[in-house]
Amino acid sequence: MEIIRSDIVIVGAGGAGLRAAIALAESAPGLSIALISKVYPMRSHTCAAEGGAAGVIKPDDSFEMHFHDTVGGGDWLSDQDCVEYFVKEAPKELLQLEHWGCPWNREGDGSVAVRPFGGMKKKRTWFAADKSGFHILHTLFQTSLQFESIKRYDEYFALDLLTDDGRVRGVTALEMRSGEIRQFRAGAVIIAGGGAGRMFPFSTNGAIKTGDGMAMAYRAGAPLKDMEFVQYHPTGLPNTGSLLTEACRGEGGILVNKHGRRYLQDYGMGPETPVGQPQLKTMELGPRDRLSQAYWHELQKGNTVTTPWGECVLLDMRHLGEKKIRERLPLVHELAESYLGVDIVRAPVPIRPVVHYMMGGISTDTQAATPLPGLFAAGECACVSLNGANRLGSNSLVELLVFGRRAALSALDSLASLPAADGRALDEQAARTEQRLGALWRGENATESLAVLRREMTETMEKNAGIYRDEAGLREGVAKIHELRQRYHQVKMTDRSRVFNMDLFQILELGSMLDCAEAVTVGALARKESRGAHQRLDFPQRDDANFLRHTLVHHQGDDPPRIDYLDVVITKSPPGVRDYSGDHK
Repeated sequence: MEIIRSDIVIVGAGGAGLRAAIALAESAPGLSIALISKVYPMRSHTCAAEGGAAGVIKPDDSFEMHFHDTVGGGDWLSDQDCVEYFVKEAPKELLQLEHWGCPWNREGDGSVAVRPFGGMKKKRTWFAADKSGFHILHTLFQTSLQFESIKRYDEYFALDLLTDDGRVRGVTALEMRSGEIRQFRAGAVIIAGGGAGRMFPFSTNGAIKTGDGMAMAYRAGAPLKDMEFVQYHPTGLPNTGSLLTEACRGEGGILVNKHGRRYLQDYGMGPETPVGQPQLKTMELGPRDRLSQAYWHELQKGNTVTTPWGECVLLDMRHLGEKKIRERLPLVHELAESYLGVDIVRAPVPIRPVVHYMMGGISTDTQAATPLPGLFAAGECACVSLNGANRLGSNSLVELLVFGRRAALSALDSLASLPAADGRALDEQAARTEQRLGALWRGENATESLAVLRREMTETMEKNAGIYRDEAGLREGVAKIHELRQRYHQVKMTDRSRVFNMDLFQILELGSMLDCAEAVTVGALARKESRGAHQRLDFPQRDDANFLRHTLVHHQGDDPPRIDYLDVVITKSPPGVRDYSGDHK
């Protein structure tokens, strides 16, 4: 097996991974950096983000306001030391992107334009039309090309972490074009592999969002934190899962039911505001969890619109006018017309909530360090406890910048006085990975269908771990996911080739998703309260006395996982009431 040696390995070449690589290359020019990605970097899911990135830049805004919006939006499950660090670093990172060439929209006077976003008291979301993620990713990718120390390994599938004496010392990865496994040995590893939204059937996430990095860390002994908090975005296209950005509502779009009535005031987000004049932190600019929950209640009341793609409500932007729509929301206009045949200039578009983001992930501290020495994580795959129980829109694009850089600097610091690794121990671990994949290729006595297992997983997650949950449903979900994890050992691979074996890749992805699904369902069953994106019909109230703490799920092989808890860090904002009902906030 070929051994590739680097100082630091980064798994994932989206926004967080590229930002980490650039920070390493700038801070230590002599460092060797291996950047591993299962897709070409510009195909990373960061490019799908539309609305923008939050950072204090206007004179009427402040770090204090951004802090309180984030903490309240996260239903007080955010670690407040993390939030304080984040809001101060956010504008620095966005200005750095400006200097690297990111084409932010401008005001008439040439200053950076900002737009309103849900749950934010002030306009603070920087944007590049409705293709912000694409432009951020493009800027980072182009910048990374300046550094010869960043060596890319595109279309390599990361498999397992390599450890020596309790410290992470590299990864094994499959070269997809040859089917050969490589050892990547390093002094530290940064995981930036994105979320796991594809474990649900209806998601804004691209096909690559299968939680591979989360599962890799989980199997190696790093706990997954707060995985029960899965964010539904309220405005997804019903037939594809494609996202219609929150900017639709930030620019003045409204949500109506089948009667043409704006309904959000019925769910604590009123009073009703004038059409086309969005009011911050009210009605359509409430947080994503509340808007998605409001849809669920409208569905129960029979107030949704029946479409060929299921039950929906309507997003109406006609009053914005064609000029504004084409200037500010060109991608939204294109998506609605291409996939539904709806011209949003002339008609409302059907939408429904769709799985969008994982608040949980690999447990990290504010230094982006995991409990495993030598392992760091950033971006959606990590849970630094910034987003708490519900992420505010436009915080995530900045999170991957702030903590991508932070992970790089922490990993660099960890290289000091690093002892030599035991090569034999690493070889033995790599051999076990090779044996695992060899068994799949041979397919001895395998009987389970990949497609069947995946369908049963996604149906289980939607049915039992969706917008609203209860004891019976979660117990059913935990049992079913456990069953699927056992059956997974007998999954059959029909393609025996080595070259770009998509059957193999999808089997590996399914294993990752089942590991993540286990953490979601077990964590949700244990959390007997309602908080943010985790809503229990049988425990409808938030319970700060018992659950103002993070869930830590530990992998136990084929046995049920172990759950521990970690107290939330409170610095200056004691738990309060989330209020999205008017100007007095």
